[in-house]
Amino acid sequence: VQLQASGGGLVQAGGTLRLSCAASGSISSINTMNWYRQAPGKQRELVATISNGGNANYADSVKGRFTISRDRAKNTVYLQMNSLKPEDTAVYYCKAAGIGYALGWGQGTQVTVSS
Repeated sequence: VQLQASGGGLVQAGGTLRLSCAASGSISSINTMNWYRQAPGKQRELVATISNGGNANYADSVKGRFTISRDRAKNTVYLQMNSLKPEDTAVYYCKAAGIGYALGWGQGTQVTVSS
C-alpha cells in the first residue's frame, strides 16, 4: 500500500487544518487507517484511527477537536483538525494497517501551530 499525505501548514492557535491521505495499491487489505504525529524530541503517538466499518477512536488529547473520516470512492482518509493548539505542532503521518500489521506509512506532513 502506498500512501500520500498532504494538507499540513502553519496556522495560528484556534485555527483549523485538514490533512489528507490518499491510498493506492492493495487497498482491499487495509483494515484500519491511522493518523500519528511526532513532535520534536518526542515519540510518535497515535492520534486517530478509523476502521473499515467506520468506527473512529481518538487520543484523549485531541478528542472533541479532531475528526477522522474516509472517502472510499477516493481511497482517501482525512483528519479535520479544529481548535488547534501549539502543542499540536508535529509531523503528522498516516498509516494503513491490516489486522495486527502495518501495510504502509505516508511521508509525513508538517503541522505548525503558532501561539
